Amino acid sequence: QVNLVESGGRLVQAGGSLRLSCAASARLSHYAVGWFRQAPGKERESVVVIRWSEGSTYYADSVKGRFTITGDSAKNTVYLQMNGLKPEDTGVYYCAVSMVVFGTPLRPQAYNYWGQGTQVTVSS
Repeated sequence: QVNLVESGGRLVQAGGSLRLSCAASARLSHYAVGWFRQAPGKERESVVVIRWSEGSTYYADSVKGRFTITGDSAKNTVYLQMNGLKPEDTGVYYCAVSMVVFGTPLRPQAYNYWGQGTQVTVSS
């Protein structure tokens, strides 16, 4: 069992920055860890997925160059730094962990543990 708690979401103006945090109850270095988002009326989509043990990271095209995922192994915490925010980045952001043994799965169905989500709203 891995418990995840996200924080950091809020209302921000377009062009602004936010850093989301995901605190986990276990070490994440051997799992695939993903940030997903879900906008109203839309399906949940992968934003960034990382597997530190493989040195592999996936960024959705829509966030490349603007979002960065990092981790603090001592705190079992994953961060999502979001710069140059756009109104289309609005949604509930979720942190998730997949028990898949290798790779960086992109489908939400591949993830076993989810946080409660944190709302990000970008105003134009």
